[in-house]
Amino acid sequence: MTFSFQDVYIEDTATICGPYEKRGPFKKYFDKTYDDFSFGERSWEKAEIHLVKDALHMILKKTGYTKEEIDLVIGGDLLNQITASTYGSLGVGNGFIGIYGACSTSALGLIVASCLLQANYFQNSLCLVSSHNMSSEKQFRYPTEYGSLRPNSATFTATGAAVCMLTKNKRDVRIECATLGRIVDFDQKDVNDMGRVMAPSVLDTLTRHFEESGRTPQDYDLIVTGDLGIYGKEIVREYFLKNYQITLDHYDDCGVMLYHLASEKEIQAGGSGPVCSALVTYGYLYSLLKEKKMKRILLLATGALFSPVMVYQKQSIPSICHAVSLEAV
Repeated sequence: MTFSFQDVYIEDTATICGPYEKRGPFKKYFDKTYDDFSFGERSWEKAEIHLVKDALHMILKKTGYTKEEIDLVIGGDLLNQITASTYGSLGVGNGFIGIYGACSTSALGLIVASCLLQANYFQNSLCLVSSHNMSSEKQFRYPTEYGSLRPNSATFTATGAAVCMLTKNKRDVRIECATLGRIVDFDQKDVNDMGRVMAPSVLDTLTRHFEESGRTPQDYDLIVTGDLGIYGKEIVREYFLKNYQITLDHYDDCGVMLYHLASEKEIQAGGSGPVCSALVTYGYLYSLLKEKKMKRILLLATGALFSPVMVYQKQSIPSICHAVSLEAV
């Protein structure tokens, strides 16, 4: 389903990241960076909560709002029961909605918040996501201390927290329209190949977005997925060329964009995690729109909807993709 918004704007954004992201091409677009993974905390989970608190503190500082003036906080992460979002958001806002869309959570949060603002239930909302490489690897695969080998198709969970504040007040960038994703399952079972798992959901959502909106790739200055990595990105390109004779000339993937892949061998196929696409979008892409260097960008945030329990039971991995159009005013 594709729907449009008339008066939902981005007030500002805040981005906090870890060491690998800091060494990437977008360092100057991040509000705060760290040189290690612990941030002074004694567990990876507490470290991720630390990131969330940092991001919320930063967005309040940048916008001048107090905690009490925030109508709604919408947050999600990869930890069980989205604990980074809930613990980190404690005391902020007059309402909280916890969401889970795996790596698609950032776009899902923007869609939910935009619908509520458009309906005049709220005047503002913070959309929050986070992920931490160590806490995610520990939960979904193996703790890094285990030293398990990872294939070239594996992606690297990004470390950071990112917040986007939406408002009814007119600003330089707005949420223009969105296409809500649906669950897709192409019988993929490899947890170390998220690009191939999630690419089918991008194909489904992007095809429906073009059909329902009446648009073509030429209506966007840039189309970005997040985060398929280098292999999933090529699947999307090849599919549209073969089936629709469409060349996605202005298309890239946030998991590929976030790092210098040639020099960061540990990253392998690219970045992943809820914060991966959010760091690129709320940092670099938001600045392009705000400075009028681009007019309209389509974000297609993807998520693999699996748990270790289902993987151990040899089940396939379903995926989802939500699309959000960001437009310079």
